[in-house]
Amino acid sequence: MITIIHPADRDYRPHPNRTDGFRLLTDTFRQMHDINPQYLTFDLRTLPPHQYNAAYHFHRYADEMFVIFSGAATLRTPDGLQEVAAGDIIFFGAGETGAHQLYNHTAEPCEYLDLRTSIGHDVCEYPDSDKLILMPQADSLNRHPQPAYFDGEENVDEIWNRLRAKQEAKAANRKSTELEEQI
Repeated sequence: MITIIHPADRDYRPHPNRTDGFRLLTDTFRQMHDINPQYLTFDLRTLPPHQYNAAYHFHRYADEMFVIFSGAATLRTPDGLQEVAAGDIIFFGAGETGAHQLYNHTAEPCEYLDLRTSIGHDVCEYPDSDKLILMPQADSLNRHPQPAYFDGEENVDEIWNRLRAKQEAKAANRKSTELEEQI
């Protein structure tokens, strides 16, 4: 399948779950035409003045790249802040060293292409708020306190005894049915 997205086809809209300070606009063309790539996902974005694109985050299972088409913004990474502008290509590898956030410090919109690899799922970590988001379902979890692996598993013998009793009852019912059928 080949798809061409012409500039005249772009329709930037805010995501319905966005909040003040994070009013990123996304082109709806891909969603409207049911374009769902298997291993690569992309979005055309417009970051309005004085807005952030997302909370500071990194991906565990996805690489990401921004291609700035127009305007400028300030990029936050683990190395600090730096300005990016039209023509810049920014790569974020998976993991903590690829953490990123954009802020449009200018009076003009910043338009860019957001490309991400996809293996069907991802875990996004948010260092500022200590949370995780499991993608694609977008389940949000606090990282701490994390339960120990065996929390809630203390009564495993009781669970197994109940299962054994059910299994023995089923076996006895089967045997009883077989005897009745023979008679």
